[in-house]
Amino acid sequence: MPQIYFLCTGNSCRSQMAEGFAKQIMGKQWRVASAGLQIDGLNPLAVKVMAERGVDISEQYSKLIDPQYLRSSDLVVTLCGDARDRCPAVPATVRRLHWPLPDPAAATGTDDEVLQVFRTVRDDIARRVSELTQQAGCDQEFKRG
Repeated sequence: MPQIYFLCTGNSCRSQMAEGFAKQIMGKQWRVASAGLQIDGLNPLAVKVMAERGVDISEQYSKLIDPQYLRSSDLVVTLCGDARDRCPAVPATVRRLHWPLPDPAAATGTDDEVLQVFRTVRDDIARRVSELTQQAGCDQEFKRG
């Protein structure tokens, strides 16, 4: 079964949302996980905006990068420059993608303005996961033989 790993700095927002969408969209055909360089805890606003799209990530939690899972992944997606730059080395057989997304947890402004940033990042992640799924469905290089 092919395996994907979404990585971010604190595994609190972006990577958690990507994991939630990937589990929903990719279904049981892929093993999906997310992790971070540190554990910052699941951001409640990420849970809230995902629920608006019908995806429940409330039972997910922040995890540190698991080197064994990382090495056995078919695809590693970093969602911030910090994770891209500090991600442990992976074998050449592991495909890497980088999605440079802003950190919604760093958003400032009114509650509505901050929520809008979370929604914008969420929708960008949903689009990227959907595109990735379409590509993976017809691109066998994602899948180990």
